[in-house]
Amino acid sequence: MPKATKTAAAGAAKPAAGGIKKNSRAHLYEKRPRNFGVGQAIQPPRDLTRFVRWPKYIKLQRQKRVLNKRLKVPPVVNQFTQTLDKNAAQTLFTLLDKYRPETKQAKKARLLAAAKAGAAAPAETKKPLVVKFGLNHVTALVEQKKAKLVVIAHDVDPLELVLWLPTLCRKKGVPYVIVKGRARLGRVVHQKTAAALVVVDVDQKDKKDLADLITRANDNFASRYSRNLKTVGGGIMGPKHIARKAKYNRRVAREASGLETQKKQKALKAERAAAAEKVEKPAAEKPVEKKAEKAAEKPAEKKGEKKGEKKGEKKAEKK
Repeated sequence: MPKATKTAAAGAAKPAAGGIKKNSRAHLYEKRPRNFGVGQAIQPPRDLTRFVRWPKYIKLQRQKRVLNKRLKVPPVVNQFTQTLDKNAAQTLFTLLDKYRPETKQAKKARLLAAAKAGAAAPAETKKPLVVKFGLNHVTALVEQKKAKLVVIAHDVDPLELVLWLPTLCRKKGVPYVIVKGRARLGRVVHQKTAAALVVVDVDQKDKKDLADLITRANDNFASRYSRNLKTVGGGIMGPKHIARKAKYNRRVAREASGLETQKKQKALKAERAAAAEKVEKPAAEKPVEKKAEKAAEKPAEKKGEKKGEKKGEKKAEKK
């Protein structure tokens, strides 16, 4: 019995197979890696905007906006990009909302009440002060100089409907502003959209706000009219084009610097060659001069020898 207990104790003391002790404590959170294969875990959400088949009218809107940025825009069209600032626009629409025309339902209810009342109904003596809309009506009010302030939308389509309106307002001396959103103007007069609105008159309590808006209109639009008609718009390129152009400019600059270095190297080579020639010329001239002196000496010696020989022959003949 004691032998068996010893062997059992010895076996218990040995570590597990592979030399690794098992941890008896289980982890609270186990790793469960996802498999995004076909038919496995659901794919994570991705931005698929570029892969959506957008409706044609949305594509046309986007293409038009991009073209208006890229191409050269005439000044008459470009003036509609200069709109009233946000704070002034908020003040303007707060004023316009006070003078919204009545809806069709309100008008119907008013006429029914007047019909039921009959002769007992009080006579309407004063015309209500409301904002005027409709392009023909607006034009007539501007030409008659009854308009106190003209509000023009910047995104009228086609733009030719209101392209001439700033010029007419300036000619007649009527203050005008260009604001963002034909739909925003339409909401004032219970329509989907509105190209232009006109403020004819306001109550005494709102005259100060109207005067401030007229001052801003004259400062931002009427006084800058001649300058706006000389400012050409567009020419704003995309990030890809800008990056490509910058890369091209860097390459041209690099090539130009390479040509300059080549020219400098050629000039240095030419200078070195000229200096080497100057050094070689004196060394080459000295042996040539010596050869020329020797060559001049040899014929002279030969001539003297020949003369001496001839004289000796003549003397021998005389003898």
